[in-house]
Formats: sequence, C-alpha cells, structure tokens
Amino acid sequence: MKQVLRLFISMLLFTALVLPVFAGGDQEGAAVDEPVTIEFWTSQTQSDRIATIQVLIDTFQVMNPNITIKLIPVDENDIPTNINTAAAAGTMPALIEIAAENAVAFGTEGLLDIDAATGSINEIGAERFYAGTLKLNESTKAGEYYGMPYHGWVQGIWYRADWFEEAGLNPPSTWEDIEKAAAYFYKPSENKYGILVGTKEETYAEQCFTQFAMSNGAGLFDKNGKLIFNSPEMKEVVEYYARLAKYNPPGPQTWRARDYYLQGRMAMFFYSTYIMDDLALQEDAAGSLTGENFSELAGADFDPDLVEHTRLASTISNSQDAGYGVVNSLAFPDHGDALKTAAAQRFVRYLYTPNAYITWLHMAPGGMNPVLAEIAGNERFQNDPKGLFQHYGKEKMQEIISGLNSIETFSIVEGNRIAAASIIYSKMVIPQMIYKITQEGMGIDQAMAWAEAEMAKLQ
Repeated sequence: MKQVLRLFISMLLFTALVLPVFAGGDQEGAAVDEPVTIEFWTSQTQSDRIATIQVLIDTFQVMNPNITIKLIPVDENDIPTNINTAAAAGTMPALIEIAAENAVAFGTEGLLDIDAATGSINEIGAERFYAGTLKLNESTKAGEYYGMPYHGWVQGIWYRADWFEEAGLNPPSTWEDIEKAAAYFYKPSENKYGILVGTKEETYAEQCFTQFAMSNGAGLFDKNGKLIFNSPEMKEVVEYYARLAKYNPPGPQTWRARDYYLQGRMAMFFYSTYIMDDLALQEDAAGSLTGENFSELAGADFDPDLVEHTRLASTISNSQDAGYGVVNSLAFPDHGDALKTAAAQRFVRYLYTPNAYITWLHMAPGGMNPVLAEIAGNERFQNDPKGLFQHYGKEKMQEIISGLNSIETFSIVEGNRIAAASIIYSKMVIPQMIYKITQEGMGIDQAMAWAEAEMAKLQ
C-alpha cells in the first residue's frame, strides 16, 4: 500500500511540476533498462535546499522508474575524509556535488571516473559552458575533465557607477583606474572611503589578493611545481595591494565592512555575487544598515536606488585579464560499476535540462549562477522566487555572470594542477602576510620572504 501511495504522489509531482516547469530540454543519455540504486552526495546541507533537490530526484525517478537515488547531504569540510573512507571500504557513491578544487584533488588521486565526466560534458556540448569553469575542472590532459561544472559565483569590484560617472572616472577594471578611484573617494574626515580589500587573516583577503595576482601574471608555482612566490611580478602585486589597503576603512578589514557601501560611505568593495540580494532587497540589507558592527557607522535607511547605481567589474587587468570565482562541480566516483555510472550520467543529464537546472540555481539566487551561458538570459532564470534578478535586468545579469569566463586560480599553471597551492590556501599564508604588512608594519621584502618560507614547509 505504501508503495502504491508513493507512486501516486510521484505521479502528482510529475503532473504538477514536470509539465509546466520542466519542459524545455529533452533528457538524454543512455537508457537504464534494469533496476539500480545509486547514492548522490551533495554539499548542500540546508533543509530547504535538501527538500528542493529531493523534489528533483522524485521527478526524475517518475520518468526513470528503474533508477532509485538516495540523497545524502555531506558537509563540504567532511567530504574529503568521507570519500577516502568510502573508497577504502568499496562503498563509493555514484555521484557527488563538490567544489571544483575537491574534484581535481580527488581526480589526481585516481578516485574519479574521468571518462564519465568528459563524456557527459561532450554530450551536453563543451562550447555551451563558460570557459573558465571548464578550466577549473580540467585534468592534466587537455580535453579531459575530473568533474562537470554545475554552478558558481563570481567575485569582482562592486562600485557606485553614478559616483564614477559624476567624477568622470573610468570603471575600476585596470590597476591604474582602481587606485585612482580609491584615492579620489578616500575622505576619512567625512567618514567616506575609497575601497574595501581584505586585510585580516582570513579567506576574504586571499580571495581579493588572488585576482590582483592573476591580473599581473604572478603565481605561487611554475608549471613544474617549483615555488616562485617571491618574484618581481608578485612583489608588484603586494606593493599595489598594500597601497590600496590604505584607502580602506580603519582597522583590519574583512567582508563585514560591506556595511560602509550599503550605508553610502564607500565607493568600491570586493565581493562575490552573494551580495546581490543585500543590494536589492531591504530585508536582506537590514543586517548591514545598523550601527552595531562599526563605531564609525550610525546606521542608515535602505536605499532602493543603490542596486541601479551599482555595477560589477568582474575582470581586473594589468599585464593580463583575470577573474575570480568558485565553482561547484558534479563528479563521478570511480567505483567500477558500469550500471551505476550510467544511471548517474542519466540523472546528471536531467539536472542540466533548462528548468531542472534553473530550479536548482534558484535555491540561492546570486550565489548559484549558471555555468551554461545561455541560461543567464533565460526568462525563467530571471524570474527567481525572491524577485531579485528583476532589480538587475537581463543585460546586467549576463554581464555579471560572464565573469565565469575568465576565472583563474593559483592551482593551475599552464594546464598543470599544483596540489600544494590548495594546501597553502587552506593555511592562509597569504592573508597572514597581508596582515603583517598592513596592520603590523612589516616591510614588504621581509613579509614576502616569510611567506615563501612558510609555503616551502607545506610542499
């Protein structure tokens, strides 16, 4: 009786959701002609997101009655340990949703089915993906991938376009234009500041710094894995970053100082697309409109015009163009069961059909952006449940998301993956160096020598 009831509910889901919502993209991939059960590990652990993913699974199972999918949420920080444990025990899941960095780490350890990921990307069409997202998943062999990019966020400089236009300043896309604007708008006597870059010993500083380093062709390692941090190109970046930090609000700063921007006290700030709802929606902005976080801020009313006056410079240029972002990927663990792999591939192909894909992305508007270029301009994608994207419009949304085309990382050098770069990132060596320079007054040469010595210990 329970099975009959469950089937009935699933059919209702199919009728209510699939026909009006999931039309617009045929499901492809090899059919699975015999019953199989697979596990899907996701790093989405919030209850509302789990419920949404389960609806997608239930709908897929109605259309594919031979496939049963068990959804297992796993905290991102626990996935490496759990995957290694599962590999040792022979209990690997058929599909995982993880950060691209982890997909590459698992792939280099031989834990993933590269052929399954590469074949699925080619079936969808590699040309449909933003190039930068594929690059972050590429194996050591060109044209092969450890994982499939699925969603991501873009970082850049959000700025007051109206202030820039009034001042006759260029958008903050080049080193010269960024520093010129930071100096122009820096008026501490009026409690106004030019820019926000991270100077605290945490991830935010690393994320800000990395984009500048990439834009100057500066890296941690060469293609052979030799440590080259203390280079002339990197020194230029450190010196430039230290100058920009002088136009920050006072004290060691982190992402929280976005409050200055939302209260009309800052011209530019680094942030990911997770800021989009705070800029556009009063209820989301509320936490940044108080005087509780900074003694210099008394609080302010929500500015409904702020989103219209704000633009994103997602690419920074000096010796080259560079973007920065984080991508989550779908990957196929190598468990040796062809039937399970075929079932997982069929499910993945379904997850990329336009409306199923958009349903997933709408779990976190602004934070989860499409890696397929055509989705950015899709009318249903624009119509998110919070009404957020309507404040930006199709053209601005496409402009923002296109930053995924040029995202870079210290971990890839001329197509070679450098594993030690991820370890250095996790130990926050660069943020510690930035703090020493900007807050403790350590000389740049001394700080860089310290950082390189710390990096050498982690190789």
